[in-house]
Amino acid sequence: MIPDKLLEVLKHDGVVAIATLGEEGPHMVNTWNSYVRISEDGRLLIPAGYMHRTEANIAFNNNVLITLGSSKVAGNLGPGIGFLIKGTAHFITTGPDFDVIKAKFAWARATVAVTIETVTQTL
Repeated sequence: MIPDKLLEVLKHDGVVAIATLGEEGPHMVNTWNSYVRISEDGRLLIPAGYMHRTEANIAFNNNVLITLGSSKVAGNLGPGIGFLIKGTAHFITTGPDFDVIKAKFAWARATVAVTIETVTQTL
């Protein structure tokens, strides 16, 4: 379900934007491409240091939109590619998915696990 080009993007520098919607309205937080891991079953695993409002929003409404990209990977029209991911998320603080993230990012207090519904190439 995860396109090869998206896997290639995750190997390069770039910003990941995670949008959520809670009781107080929309919220967006950023992380880095290099922080994202892929679980064996194809979920995105993202370390959460702070992300307290993101966590509250996901508890209220677990739908997320994620954008990411890289100028170093060829897209449809030349250099640069981007993706829009729609999915559902939840925060994990124990278990194997948390352990994978905590081993790499000692500062992580949780793992944001995202089950992908759709991936759309935007560039």
